[in-house]
Amino acid sequence: MAAKGQSTINTVLKIGATANALTKVTPIKSYPDLFGTPDTIEITDLEDEMQKFVPGVRSADSMDFTANFMIANFKALVALQDQDLFFELDFGENGANGKFTWSGRLAVRINGGDVNAAREMTITVFPDSEIVDATT
Repeated sequence: MAAKGQSTINTVLKIGATANALTKVTPIKSYPDLFGTPDTIEITDLEDEMQKFVPGVRSADSMDFTANFMIANFKALVALQDQDLFFELDFGENGANGKFTWSGRLAVRINGGDVNAAREMTITVFPDSEIVDATT
């Protein structure tokens, strides 16, 4: 019987100065929605009894990736701030279940903490290109 879904196990964020030099800087715990939702353009006219719409430009907000805080990984991410970078999000080992690429910049911050919780950091990516399905 075919699988009805896929696990998020082996989801890896890779970052690099060039599209051919991508590496995993830190393991991630969560990733954001990809591709964005298109804006809504209303096309209703005076003959219509109900509003009508067509999709517009996709909204591409910043993208937050959560990771466990580790000082070496945090420092490596801080060193990448204010640089034009390339990103790849792989689903499954080596992107076997999907590989998505884009370019942009990043910022990293340490998240607030709680009792009996892991210390975390958030990597915020500001995309400046479309996200492309690079699955082979």
